Amino acid sequence: MITAPSLHYVRTSMLDIAYEAHGPADGEPVILLHGFPYDPRGYDSIAPVLAERGYRVLVPYLRGYGPTRFINDQVMRSGQQAALAQDLLEFMDALSIPRAMLAGYDWGGRAACIVAALWPQRVRGLVTGDGYNIQDISKSPAPRAPETEHRLWYQYYFHTPRGVEGLTANRRGLCKLLWSLWSPSWAAGPGLYAHTAPSFDNPDFVEVVIHSYRHRFMYAPGDPALEFIEEKLAEQPLISVPSISLCGADDGVGPPSEVDEDVQHFSGFYRRQVLPGVGHNIPQEAPGATLEALLELLAYDTGEKRSR
Repeated sequence: MITAPSLHYVRTSMLDIAYEAHGPADGEPVILLHGFPYDPRGYDSIAPVLAERGYRVLVPYLRGYGPTRFINDQVMRSGQQAALAQDLLEFMDALSIPRAMLAGYDWGGRAACIVAALWPQRVRGLVTGDGYNIQDISKSPAPRAPETEHRLWYQYYFHTPRGVEGLTANRRGLCKLLWSLWSPSWAAGPGLYAHTAPSFDNPDFVEVVIHSYRHRFMYAPGDPALEFIEEKLAEQPLISVPSISLCGADDGVGPPSEVDEDVQHFSGFYRRQVLPGVGHNIPQEAPGATLEALLELLAYDTGEKRSR
């Protein structure tokens, strides 16, 4: 019988991270990470199935989302990639998890990719939405092709004071628009949005989001305490853990190219799968494919045979 997830909290150096837990406490850990503008609801069709198979499934709310809170008013509300990765690493440390299977997309995929690249001993395998999600910030000022640039309108909007005010006043409407633009063929999306939208009422949501999109274009400084991680990421480190990249063929913000441009960033087992009729919110739009990828890697690492 599938039961509702229980909500828990764990304290890290900066956050009280809220997370949903499924499955036995002594099961092998699987951590599922959401992106912007989403939340743990993206894994509602995946986490219970893994739990029934005996895995300990943890689905945290990222900084700035849902009930996750900063523990100090003086802490920088950074949304930079190093902060997301540090949160994941400290989340694992706080729960005494030495090694876990990771899955993530968008912001969550970025955190998962970074931990897999810099701390591979902590990662059993990686299911990443849209490949290598580590930002190459030094190259961010270079203009892209116009057909790519226009999809990034929301990022440029967030670079302006008007964008800050717009996100503050219209966060639910703006994020709903992004859902529709990024997942144009997802018929169920509009009906599910209301279940996720309350997570954007977090008091730090706007500040974290704005910083995230400004930092990646070098329009805002990062947290000095995280500079050592950003320096490592500037080298575009390889990901050596077994990895599967899932790409939505109908992704409205970053449609996959015909040639896999990310394969060069993976040095271990790696494969890419393009999912027809799927947009940006990969686990919620394609839970079956996401679950299959996770189970494949869980079997790959141990040599176990899984039933189909």
